Amino acid sequence: MIFQFQKHFPQLNAYWDRYLPLQKRLEIPARTKLLEEGTVSNQAIYVEKGSLRTYFNNNGTEITVQFFFEEEGLSSLDSFINNSPTPYTIETIEPSVVYLLSRKHVLQLMEELTHEKDFLTMFMKITARRLTHYSGEFISFIRDTPEQRYQRLLNERPHIIQRVSQHYIASYLGVSTVHLSRIKSKLAKGNPHF
Repeated sequence: MIFQFQKHFPQLNAYWDRYLPLQKRLEIPARTKLLEEGTVSNQAIYVEKGSLRTYFNNNGTEITVQFFFEEEGLSSLDSFINNSPTPYTIETIEPSVVYLLSRKHVLQLMEELTHEKDFLTMFMKITARRLTHYSGEFISFIRDTPEQRYQRLLNERPHIIQRVSQHYIASYLGVSTVHLSRIKSKLAKGNPHF
């Protein structure tokens, strides 16, 4: 998440430039695990190119939690902050270019940025926006049918439908790939109601 502040604070480019040599740039193939469930997250990840997903193992079945694309940052925040085991895995979906910044340097950068005018206000706004998104996802999973969740995904985040494999989308929606095919078939026939 730390890297996302760069586009909101162009006046702070000197900080980003100073920390760039401390970042590790990786060009990696699809299905590369950047963090394993049960380990401790020690790095923030920024996606320059490609896509990633977070997932956890539920009795041998992978359950996709979230997708990340270009210009997005991520880590297992609870693990990163509290030095505790992460509940999920972070893995590339496509060949990707990512930057990793160690926990030590992220904390150092955050300490420096807190002294900048308006940074804390922007930090709170961006954090609140992300938490609002996650709580919306959580509520939708409880309240909405898989069909409604797919329709919402199609309307609000079509890039996921275009770029992500169907079995990952099905896992994200909590359905089988067969059920997802039925949903798509009904929509293709012009039947938006299920």
